[in-house]
Amino acid sequence: MRAHAPWHRHRAFLTSLRAGAFRVAVVTLVMLRASVAFSQDGTGRWFVPDVVRGVLLDPTTYAPAIVTWGATRLDWQSSQVFFENGFVEHNPGFTVSGRADDTAIGYAAGNRQIFIDAFANLSLSVANNASARVIERLLQQRYPSHRKLVRAIGWIERSAVASYLSYRLSAGHFRQWQSNKQQEVQLGYE
Repeated sequence: MRAHAPWHRHRAFLTSLRAGAFRVAVVTLVMLRASVAFSQDGTGRWFVPDVVRGVLLDPTTYAPAIVTWGATRLDWQSSQVFFENGFVEHNPGFTVSGRADDTAIGYAAGNRQIFIDAFANLSLSVANNASARVIERLLQQRYPSHRKLVRAIGWIERSAVASYLSYRLSAGHFRQWQSNKQQEVQLGYE
């Protein structure tokens, strides 16, 4: 019996997101470099502090990491009773050998792995929000009469990406948590 949903799909998704985040970071750096030319409008105001402040204060930066962390913790905690009764871990990221269907790592080591994964998810959100804010700022400079529209579209994009990442990275863990709870009752482990 498996205590977790297949991890290889989650890992592959994160790998593709990290590759995308790297591309976003490169594009952001290029745009920041190009933005110096845009900002030569006489004000001399460079917008990196505004972008950084916007990313740090935006709840969509943190939501995917927090939701995924919570879902993974529920999944991990509800799996412990199965490990105590001889079940194996299907998720290779949480096994002693690093292979699927093997002995689970310890509870504390699992919590550390969950934290590491949450931090990786946070870095994806930061990269997305930073690039979205840079693009938003450039569009506001380019189209000053449409600042509110550009700001609204930026908020919609950041919210949509945060919602998608939260769902994609946590839905399987929430389902597994519910499945673990049902199996725990059926097997009399409560």
